Amino acid sequence: MRLIVGMSGASGAVIAIRLMQRLRELNVEIHLIITHGAELTIRHETNFDLFAIRQLADRSYGVDDIDAAIASGSFPHDGMAIVPCSMKTVAGIAVGYAENLLLRAADICLKEHRRLIIVPREIPLSQIHLRNLKTLADCGAIIVPPMLTFYNVPSTIDEQIDHIVGKILMQFGLPSLVPQWNPDKH
Repeated sequence: MRLIVGMSGASGAVIAIRLMQRLRELNVEIHLIITHGAELTIRHETNFDLFAIRQLADRSYGVDDIDAAIASGSFPHDGMAIVPCSMKTVAGIAVGYAENLLLRAADICLKEHRRLIIVPREIPLSQIHLRNLKTLADCGAIIVPPMLTFYNVPSTIDEQIDHIVGKILMQFGLPSLVPQWNPDKH
């Protein structure tokens, strides 16, 4: 399997990092795009170095590398996850404003009917945010908000992150870290 992972400047970079760690464990080929905003967020929110994050991918691209192979519909892949996805990125995709590689790769997913997973990060959501997310859902994108869950009785932030990552993996048919709901167990 070959996936594109995009990181935009919203809070939650650690979710993308954990996703890529899990994809590596599953031997998935990763093509990574990190926006300039994501670089800033990574520095503020994590102890990870950009070089180490890029090393998780099989191939890493600059957000301005608009001539990269993944900017073409002829590049074969199984889909894309944008984790975290800023509302600026959501808006750009929703209106077809493919002015950088992240937006172009997402646009390709929609036009080629490939799986596009959006992990939006914003609280609260405005009517504009909701309208743009609905537009993407209407176009075939799958919206996976990184919601806290409690039915799995998490005791750490890492367990919450793993649950979100598991939900993303499930969208690609990959083995998940999410425990199956069992009401008899509770």
